[in-house]
Amino acid sequence: MRQYIVAGNWKMNGNEALLIAVREALAGVETKAEVVIIPPYVYLPSATQHFRDTNLVVGAQNVSKHEEGAFTGEISGLMLRDTGCQYVLVGHSERRTMYGETNEIVANKFVAAQRVGITPILCVGETFSERGAGKTMAVIEASLEAVRAQVGIRGFGKAVLAYEPIWAIGTGVAATPEMAQAIHADIRKWVAKYDEGIAKNLQILYGGSVAPLNAQALFSMPDIDGGLVGGASLKPDGFAEIVAQAK
Repeated sequence: MRQYIVAGNWKMNGNEALLIAVREALAGVETKAEVVIIPPYVYLPSATQHFRDTNLVVGAQNVSKHEEGAFTGEISGLMLRDTGCQYVLVGHSERRTMYGETNEIVANKFVAAQRVGITPILCVGETFSERGAGKTMAVIEASLEAVRAQVGIRGFGKAVLAYEPIWAIGTGVAATPEMAQAIHADIRKWVAKYDEGIAKNLQILYGGSVAPLNAQALFSMPDIDGGLVGGASLKPDGFAEIVAQAK
């Protein structure tokens, strides 16, 4: 049985006080989910320290494809591993749309994470216009195929996927549980074409305006294995409610 994952992506938000508040809000919360906190780079060492005696784990928002060198402003997977990171987002829609990350660049980062033993959370999803044109799965499959071309289908056995419809991120408009389930099922079918065992065990998260009011309905869908939570992860009590619904 696949374990739920609830990951809180803080984006360029948060501080030391929020780390402590999240730790306290989640203390004693009963859940079947692994909870991943993904703060900005500068708070990764503090997060690892604050969460040391808890069930919370730490992830990063981005990673360089390079292990070291003259790449000002970049952070390598080796550095992330040294801070205690267990997960890293690759291909988040904001990285794709704001910073021009292509499927090839994302695939290189996926490889870089796995090379140092960090689990990549590969984000895929479509824009509003792509959805309207019936291109949702074509867009997603292109992202997945770029990764498969580098690591083979077995690479997905050491990764997590996150379906995040770009039109739902930060808008307050989430896909309905049924809409999200349909895409999650199609993603799993795509993986199953190459390896049914990997497809069966692959954790696929939903991201896009996940909130306490819709989390339970989303998590109850058979192919949705948790959530990639944005704005709601910055509200400790609300995030704790979301985590508690992963049962």
